[in-house]
Amino acid sequence: MHRYQDLIRLFDQTFYPSFNTRLVKGGNEPIYLPATKDCDYHQVVFAHGYFASGLHEIAHWCIAGEARRQLVDFGYWYEPDGRNHQQQALFESVEIKPQALEWAFCVAANKPFNVSVDNLNGDFEPDANSFKLKVFEQVKQYLSNGFPKRGQLFIEALANFYQVKLPLNPNHFLTPFEQDQLLHNQRNNYPEVCDAEV
Repeated sequence: MHRYQDLIRLFDQTFYPSFNTRLVKGGNEPIYLPATKDCDYHQVVFAHGYFASGLHEIAHWCIAGEARRQLVDFGYWYEPDGRNHQQQALFESVEIKPQALEWAFCVAANKPFNVSVDNLNGDFEPDANSFKLKVFEQVKQYLSNGFPKRGQLFIEALANFYQVKLPLNPNHFLTPFEQDQLLHNQRNNYPEVCDAEV
């Protein structure tokens, strides 16, 4: 069972004392909010209590440097669903590392991972397979060279809680083709289950 409450607790235990940052269940849109006079801690806000959204936003936070962590949404541009070719290319270029780290979080939490091009309402069909390969290549680089420091700390926290053996290695990660086959088989064999608030 993957409960967002456990994710919040794990994040707080791992990062609140040293980084004054908390994971917060939000509404429709995720966002990162640095501390202000009205809230004296930083907030990683994830959407609707979705476990996957929490992991994704934590991945962005683990990659963001100290200066970016002082800016709303780390100071990044974001164009919502409905992007054109150029906007989608820019979106994907800044999503490769976070999604690769999110994949590692999913492995450490013993949870399936789905690469997302996040452009259902665009005027063209993004090349999801090409993007998956780029994310997969980044995973292999992280396995060879090490994960970002905070990312590694959270991998360890997740693996300890979900009883996944470390260190992560290439055998933990399916190729994009294998991943698609697994997701296809799961959809055929199990009813769709929402991982929102339980």
